[in-house]
Amino acid sequence: MKIAIGVKDDTLTFFGNAGHTPAFAIFDVNGAGMFRSFKLQEVRNNPRTDLDEHDHDENHQCDHGEDDAEHIAQHFKMGEVLEDCDYIVVKRACKNTANAMKNYGVKIVKYEGSSPKADGILREVSAKFI
Repeated sequence: MKIAIGVKDDTLTFFGNAGHTPAFAIFDVNGAGMFRSFKLQEVRNNPRTDLDEHDHDENHQCDHGEDDAEHIAQHFKMGEVLEDCDYIVVKRACKNTANAMKNYGVKIVKYEGSSPKADGILREVSAKFI
């Protein structure tokens, strides 16, 4: 099983806005229950080409129209790069991100805690990974 989680960079600091995250940390999951472990496989850049520096803000709100085909296509680029993952952990995900993940079979797990690092967050939400 593979889990994606939005991160700022190689420090694996969590970035909760899935659509605007600079990168995704990809973890392999082994074991079950209290014996479950997470091993970092790689960090992949967010493939969206419509983001600039100010868009990498966790609180950024898109103001695109619902029928903006180019914007929607950008979200599907994220689905393509994460299609080998089973789950993505997010604090926030817009409708376009949710639709793209669903299209590629990636389930969204919502995180509502305050842990700053990806590995700690994965341990907190591990019961949600079936």
